[in-house]
Amino acid sequence: MRDAIKNAKRIVVKVGSSTLCYPNGHLNLERIEHLVRQLSDLANQGKEVILVSSGATGAGLAPLGFKEKPRDLVLRQASAAVGQGVLIHMYERLFREYGRTVAQILLTKEDSTSRHSYLNLRNTLHALLQLHVIPIINENDVVAIEEYKIGDNDTLSATVAGIVEADVLIILSDIDGLYTANPATNPEATLIHEVSMITDETYKIAGGAGSSMGTGGMYTKIKAAHMATNSGIHMIITSGESDNSLRRVCNGEDIGTLFIANDQGVSQKHHWVAYGKRLSGSITIDNGCASAVLDKGASILPAGIISVDGIFEPGDTVSILYDGKEIARGLVNYSSSDLVKIKGHNTQDIARVLEINTTYDEVIHRNNLVIIH
Repeated sequence: MRDAIKNAKRIVVKVGSSTLCYPNGHLNLERIEHLVRQLSDLANQGKEVILVSSGATGAGLAPLGFKEKPRDLVLRQASAAVGQGVLIHMYERLFREYGRTVAQILLTKEDSTSRHSYLNLRNTLHALLQLHVIPIINENDVVAIEEYKIGDNDTLSATVAGIVEADVLIILSDIDGLYTANPATNPEATLIHEVSMITDETYKIAGGAGSSMGTGGMYTKIKAAHMATNSGIHMIITSGESDNSLRRVCNGEDIGTLFIANDQGVSQKHHWVAYGKRLSGSITIDNGCASAVLDKGASILPAGIISVDGIFEPGDTVSILYDGKEIARGLVNYSSSDLVKIKGHNTQDIARVLEINTTYDEVIHRNNLVIIH
């Protein structure tokens, strides 16, 4: 399976704040230079490379005299505004020394929830790759409030990888992979070299938050792996602090943890439905409906719905729950208020219950449904 990584044509690399910055907020220039050199060498080999970079807020700490990341949102955004300029200047300068042109792209959640913006972003990224430009992507922390935040750059990197249909996503972290337990507290913890399927147990051993410089821990990386592998993309977590770790991964060496892609990767439309659009609510289905959806690729009918949660309108994306777990996401044909009325009813009863003439037979059509678990 490592040969697939070695032969990957389109690569998304995510690097975290703890890799790019010292604890005092100053940039780790030696580590950034190593990263840039490895990315440039991959581009020289004819590979298409996208960098998802954290570090803007961290890079702004030292210039502003902050000893640690501020808790106040406005001060964090001010730090990001200063740090983004510092960081992209350093990237542009170093990449130029290796003969590479870069482009900066700052995103918010709205850039993926809107179908028009999603497609425009995809087209822009493809154009940059065709022009042999290395896109450098970060969340626009300067303007993004909590409602519009993607949340962490692990999720952002998996979203970007799905948008460009990457072959592999490589996350460079302050830890060299997923362990059987927390290696900081358990000396018997061992590195898991390969994960063929992400299960509840995988999440349980993922641990808590990351370093003080970053916003994500191993749990967010597992979520990113879930997104990537469901999109047909391999993902690797490895140390960004080890020299040449990126080069070694791309040479097919057995380092880090490899999450193997699902052979039934979703289409671009389904990727947007599952991971682009904002979730507006959820519906819980019974055993018969779950079996039909998971085993037979069936649509969701009102008869199989047990309960409805949240407020949503036709065309919104909702989570489909079974036995307390999310198994799919999809675009609904009915509002939450109408679903409350028709849940448990047969299809032929919909028009009578809602007192309308034209109805959909399906609550969620199979073509607008994505299995994610």
